[in-house]
Amino acid sequence: VQLRASGGGLVHPGDSLRLSCAVSGRAFSTYTMGWFRQAPGKEREFVASIRRNGGSTYYGDSVKVRFTISKASAKNTLDLQMNSLKPEDTAVYYCAAGSGIILSAIKTETAYPYWGQGTQVTVSS
Repeated sequence: VQLRASGGGLVHPGDSLRLSCAVSGRAFSTYTMGWFRQAPGKEREFVASIRRNGGSTYYGDSVKVRFTISKASAKNTLDLQMNSLKPEDTAVYYCAAGSGIILSAIKTETAYPYWGQGTQVTVSS
């Protein structure tokens, strides 16, 4: 499984940004996929995830309402639309994939064995 995140950049508070994760092969339709982030000096944090059929989505408390996770079948990409960005959203964002993830583990990074390389998002005035 190969994942490649892109779309990061430097934005101002209140701006929007869309991240994409290119997904190889069968993983796109068979795996649960998610986004995590890691700020300097902090542990990796769950952001959002989506089930393989796109029917269920889950969000971290700090990004609910502002962020939307989705799958673009035509492009085989996992997307994260981020609105109303705040300085505390500054982090390296990683996409991840895994199979057979039970609900109680959906926000746990160790449940996702496959990871992309990360893309930097910086929110600053």
